[in-house]
Amino acid sequence: MGRRSAVAALVLLLLAAPAAGDPGAEKQRVDSRIDDLRDQIATADAQEGVVTQELSTIASQVRAAQAAVEAEQAELTAVELRLAVQRDRRERLDRQVAVLAERLARLRKEEAVSVARLEQRVREIYMADEPDPVAFVIGAASFSDVIDTVELLDRIGRQDERIALDVGRARASIAAAADEARDARSEARAAEQEIAAHVSEQRAIRDRLLASRDALAAAEGAKQETLGGIREDREEFVREVEALQRQSDALAARIRAAQEQASASGSSPAPSPGGLAWPVSGPVVSGFGPRWGRMHEGIDIAVPTGTPVRAAAPGVVIHADWLGGYGLLVVVDHGGGLSTAYAHNSSLVRGVGSQVAQGDVLSYSGSTGRSSGPHVHFEVRVNGAAVDPLGYL
Repeated sequence: MGRRSAVAALVLLLLAAPAAGDPGAEKQRVDSRIDDLRDQIATADAQEGVVTQELSTIASQVRAAQAAVEAEQAELTAVELRLAVQRDRRERLDRQVAVLAERLARLRKEEAVSVARLEQRVREIYMADEPDPVAFVIGAASFSDVIDTVELLDRIGRQDERIALDVGRARASIAAAADEARDARSEARAAEQEIAAHVSEQRAIRDRLLASRDALAAAEGAKQETLGGIREDREEFVREVEALQRQSDALAARIRAAQEQASASGSSPAPSPGGLAWPVSGPVVSGFGPRWGRMHEGIDIAVPTGTPVRAAAPGVVIHADWLGGYGLLVVVDHGGGLSTAYAHNSSLVRGVGSQVAQGDVLSYSGSTGRSSGPHVHFEVRVNGAAVDPLGYL
């Protein structure tokens, strides 16, 4: 059965209580329950204030954590962009080095071919027989042919030599360019590694901040759930108090009716203000009025355990039993709508229905029920409503 169902069942049970029961005892029981619920409401209010403050603090921490995550994410994005640019530069240099290496390999082959051709031609000239100048001249058609042939041979030799030199210079230039590209690529790779390390560090920081933010968000959710539970409990307590208060009012009406009937039958009139005797002799350690967030409906008189507790005026005992926070409680009806209550006793002397005179021993003091030490909690009620006892003593 849920809390609300249990509360509803309790209220219905109280409302259905038979009228033939002891109305004074039932009213004290209901009033005690109301006091307990009011204590719980006050506790719930205090808890709500604490949890609300904690929730506000956590919410501020969540906002700060989110701002830190966003700042770190912005830094991480900037570093990742630098890393992407550096990788693109390194990839371009890789392609450039590959192209230059290919060209260098081709020029080395061309240089080898040119040098080999030049060496072959020099070797052939060196190995050939010395030409016969007379035959060379006689074989020529004209002197002009002789000149042309000599110039042709000289031009071929210089051309082969120039080709070999040009290819060599091109090879050296490409080799230098390839070395520079490789050096630049090495620098790019080193820069890329450094930026990548920075990216990893920034990601680790970002992840830690995300974890912290998520933990705070989870704590915030838990506090919200706790706050919701506290508020729900408080609402249920308030509803139960309202229901019990209606029952208490009904019981008070029954008490008044019983007291009116007793008055009509010739019962003695109620003592006037100032006509009650002190139930015990001792200092008043807590007076009538608001205390700890609720109404303290009597006065507390400090006395040792076992002190005789005496009737404040003549009357009839209408309750003598345990009652919640009151512990062992005696209630005396004095007629005329006036009644007195004596709580936290260690033992009882009189039972319900007993006729008592002023000064008769009703019980012995103690610290039963909700009590912080030996004392007598003394109440005066007029038509069921608590009034300040000091106005009647």
